[in-house]
Amino acid sequence: MALHKLTLRELSDTFGKGEVTAAEIVRAYTLRINQVEPKVKAYISQIKDAAMVQAEALDQKLKGWRRTMPLMGMPLAIKDNICTQGVLTTCASRMLATFVPPYDATAIARLRGQSYLLLGKTNLDEFAMGSSTENSAFGPSRNPWNLSAVPGGSSGGSAAAVAADECVAALGSDTGGSIRQPAACCGVVGLKPTYGRVSRYGLVAFASSLDQIGPITKDVADAAMLLNVIAGHDAWDSTSANLPVPDYTKALKKKDVKKLRIGVPREYFAEGLDPEVEQAVMAAVEELKTLGGEIKDVALPTTNAAVATYYLIATAEASSNLARYDGVKYGLRSKQNKTLLEMYMKTRQEGFGPEVKRRIMLGTYALSAGYYDAYYAKAQAARTLIRQDFEAAFCEVDLIVTPVMPTPAFKLGEKSEDPLQMYLSDIYTISVNLAGNPAISIPCGFSKTGLPIGLQLIGRPFEEETVLRGAYAYEQATDWHKKRSTVR
Repeated sequence: MALHKLTLRELSDTFGKGEVTAAEIVRAYTLRINQVEPKVKAYISQIKDAAMVQAEALDQKLKGWRRTMPLMGMPLAIKDNICTQGVLTTCASRMLATFVPPYDATAIARLRGQSYLLLGKTNLDEFAMGSSTENSAFGPSRNPWNLSAVPGGSSGGSAAAVAADECVAALGSDTGGSIRQPAACCGVVGLKPTYGRVSRYGLVAFASSLDQIGPITKDVADAAMLLNVIAGHDAWDSTSANLPVPDYTKALKKKDVKKLRIGVPREYFAEGLDPEVEQAVMAAVEELKTLGGEIKDVALPTTNAAVATYYLIATAEASSNLARYDGVKYGLRSKQNKTLLEMYMKTRQEGFGPEVKRRIMLGTYALSAGYYDAYYAKAQAARTLIRQDFEAAFCEVDLIVTPVMPTPAFKLGEKSEDPLQMYLSDIYTISVNLAGNPAISIPCGFSKTGLPIGLQLIGRPFEEETVLRGAYAYEQATDWHKKRSTVR
């Protein structure tokens, strides 16, 4: 049995029946990581030895009985901007290259409560700022389907690790598409929950009103399993929603979308969309129609303002959040400075990479005296209009279907010299974060060059069940999710 090829649900069932031990699971994944990690470079840090110690202790504890929690003994990878107690958390930045958190993020604490196994921390664009995982201080990760292509970003390491079978599932964070976009690039499932559904406590902040932790998995059922554990109210997060959390796996009982109204926004199929992507997404729309969905045209007229709105709000919040990295409290401190001001300046100059500096400068400018009303305040007004667009559309439909990216994964280095083109990679995912809605990316095809194409399903706030139902119905009717990368 090739354990690393199993889905989370399959591996959990196998472990629960006593057919495999936790130590055997870690051993299988250690072999797989050793085999492909030098090519994929999904991880920043690996803690396989610690995982083996934990696995052996778990096996000893379970000796004689196999009643387990769903994620007990499951080998996961965690994006390296989510705090893990006693384990290096770098945000792929020189600024935090030696930072070891003294506490767990709430999502991690909930996983620990299930006795999960942490294999390591995955690569990302520095402080989650990017769309290709090329902005990491530790070098880029690579797409398991084509090692010369990007895995997407900023959760590219997590998506690549799942696609290359280097973990059974992973956590990422999504500020403007950073779970869904790399999931689409790597041919896996990425779920961005409603803002407030999963606690942000312990997630190193990029843009606090947009960030959200979510699962990256091999299929939709696995995403529902993982969301069941990490979702829920948290008193440590003031933006956490105090609402009941349903059992998301129950939403997967139906393999059709009968009685669901599915909207297709014309604004998402305009100039700039790759013909192969459009063809794959429209074929998926036809499949959803075959499964009983009622397909309707919907309008999201403020879509053309989304990129500008996002990059004003996100950079402004980044400028504020990253002000804490000054060489005084924690993280990097520049040495041999004559004055306190010089220490501040050199610390930030040495610690931050080019993209982070660019966004801090843009955000500081937008928040500066004389420009706040002209830029930031108008962006917030536009954000309200974008949210109202979704509210109006969801009066007519239950789900909205769009592409995830305008193109399949691009080549490493192809857009690194053109920030605007890189920013446009997230044009179809940004609006969801601005509105706070849940959305999922699932595989729906491949380009002629063999790269995955993703389908995005968007739902009403806190209606992840409907999103998962639609995604699962489509997944079960097709074979795209069964295809695996050929990296060896």
